[in-house]
Amino acid sequence: MQEPFIACSCAFTGHRPPRFPFGADETDERCLKLKAVLSEQIAALVAGGVTDFYTGMALGVDQWAGLAVLGIKKERPAVRLTAVVPCKTQADGWSVGQRKRYLDMLAVCDGVVTLAEEYTRFCMFERNRYLVDHAAFLLAVYDGGGKGGTAYTVGYARRKRRRITIIHPDTPAVTPIFWEGGGLNEIC
Repeated sequence: MQEPFIACSCAFTGHRPPRFPFGADETDERCLKLKAVLSEQIAALVAGGVTDFYTGMALGVDQWAGLAVLGIKKERPAVRLTAVVPCKTQADGWSVGQRKRYLDMLAVCDGVVTLAEEYTRFCMFERNRYLVDHAAFLLAVYDGGGKGGTAYTVGYARRKRRRITIIHPDTPAVTPIFWEGGGLNEIC
């Protein structure tokens, strides 16, 4: 049985824009489709009883998922979004528009957890472990590659026996991975 504080919660992980064939072009048809599938999966989690979501606030999937949750929150105020920031300097070096989106999102999150003052070579991994450790579900946009933060997070979630849903960024096919105890309805 899941610990009560994580039972109906979901964390996000996924690639950053350079990994996608459309890059940072959020108006590209492929990006729009991927974001639509991501939103559909989040809506299904909410319909199944998930109320708490965690985003690592990285560019790309983390922020797209967070924005989808914030959109649902307008109709379902009991839904909560927590930003898990690896370090206070996470957005340093981002463009003005990227920083604005980041700061605007942080301002409306229900909670913000900041794990470190400054960037270290371990802070992103610490953030990824925090996300998985605080959620029963992991929703990942993942191409199956063996390297990078998304691969690490999916692997860590597998070792922790979390329920994982993978959206392949190129197709975007949805693959649920459930360990013993079944799926959503058996948890929430």
